[in-house]
Amino acid sequence: MKNKIIGLGEILWDVFPERKILGGAPANFAYHISQFGFNGYTVSAIGNDSLGKEILDNLEKKQLNYLIEKTDFPTGTVKVSVDNWGVPQYEICEGVAWDNIPFTSRMANLAKEAQAVCFGSLAQRNRLSRATINAFLDAMSEDSIKIFDINLRQNYYTREIIENSLQKATILKINDEEVVKIAKLLKWEASEKDICKHLLNNYNLDILILTKGTEGSWVLTPKEESFLPTPKITIADTVGAGDSFTAAFIASHLHGRCLVASHQLAVEVSAYVCQQHGAMPKLADAHLELFR
Repeated sequence: MKNKIIGLGEILWDVFPERKILGGAPANFAYHISQFGFNGYTVSAIGNDSLGKEILDNLEKKQLNYLIEKTDFPTGTVKVSVDNWGVPQYEICEGVAWDNIPFTSRMANLAKEAQAVCFGSLAQRNRLSRATINAFLDAMSEDSIKIFDINLRQNYYTREIIENSLQKATILKINDEEVVKIAKLLKWEASEKDICKHLLNNYNLDILILTKGTEGSWVLTPKEESFLPTPKITIADTVGAGDSFTAAFIASHLHGRCLVASHQLAVEVSAYVCQQHGAMPKLADAHLELFR
């Protein structure tokens, strides 16, 4: 039965000056979707080292399903610094386990059972993980949901990677800074919203989600539009907030709620996560009660 929702790509330790916290956008997504009662899975790779063992221990404690291969490469880490506005800056180590995710028969079987997958551009920076992500997407059924959370980091993307991912996706999640970068990459000159409409139409996407930080967010489909302001809150840090937004929206969407209601839940959940430390806090009961 196709009831599994996958976060596919990087899993790593976000290393802050005073602590380290489990992270990686696909893993964050998988954890939050599981909090809404769905059968979430994180799919990635770790090293045969103490940091990798700690990741598995953490996933067990969080009761999150996983399909994680062990490799000869070190477990991934990212040095994170947070500015005075709570906005993170990342120093991402290269040549790590999640750069080298092998495509296995277990992954192929999981792909066939997947109702939805969330993937990004970062884990495609290396050839092996890029091939695995594409093989996973190709093994999924035609009616499955494929969420491309574009997640541009440093220079770890190319036009070829972006266009290929857009062609395979059914939903795109992007922020206002990424829209500008993608417009330059694709050599489009238009307003922010027109670029989003171009993306929606040119790549036959069902839904496009545009987040704009404190300015609000848009959810666009070929027939509907929803804009909601961002709540005014005291920010602890914004690490993982976008991933919780995506998970909440998808959970509500799969639950059959309308576009605006799904958008509203996503805004509320991401605002809550911004008020917590780390990418995987336990969500408030008020956000989860609709799914029980």
